[in-house]
Amino acid sequence: MKSASATTFDEAYYQRFYFDKKTSVVDPQHLERLGTFVCSYLKYLRVPVRRVLDVGCGIGLWRDIMAQHFPAAIYQGVEFSPYLCERFGWQQGSVVDYAASEPFDFVICQGVLPYLSPPDLKAALHNLGRLSRGALYVEAVSREDFERDIIDEDITDNRVFRHRADLYRRGLQEGAIELGGGVWLSRKAEVPLFALEQAGGQ
Repeated sequence: MKSASATTFDEAYYQRFYFDKKTSVVDPQHLERLGTFVCSYLKYLRVPVRRVLDVGCGIGLWRDIMAQHFPAAIYQGVEFSPYLCERFGWQQGSVVDYAASEPFDFVICQGVLPYLSPPDLKAALHNLGRLSRGALYVEAVSREDFERDIIDEDITDNRVFRHRADLYRRGLQEGAIELGGGVWLSRKAEVPLFALEQAGGQ
């Protein structure tokens, strides 16, 4: 199977999963808790956040979170969907091969990676490590999540790949250290960590 194409993410897709309150996957309370957790952890670690990349930014849910917690930071939204780029003015690009003139302090990639085939996923995980010099937040459903029946399949897009969690971890560990909760710290970051702050003693 190939990765999802740009035409997958058309107006109907976002109407179904984001704009229609009856079928939306967006939970504002969950997003507020998540944003507070991630940003508070970065502040605790003293990760300087001046430039933020949200790759696969969708409708821009993280933009307001960044403005609230890091008001001086510059937010860059990158999106694969031509429809959203036209509607919101995002820069068009893919996590698989998006390139920047310099790495970012904080890179967000939420809900994007499960749409990628294994070869594209491998390239994307390597690219995320290259794009960050500070922190990463990565969220992706895995095969284990489906097997443990913690995914609401009534609202989850069934076109996603069910990659193993270990596949995500192995790819991200090339360039980052797992801290838990979806938060990773770039191996380029000059941030001291206690041993128990690193998942698995990386």
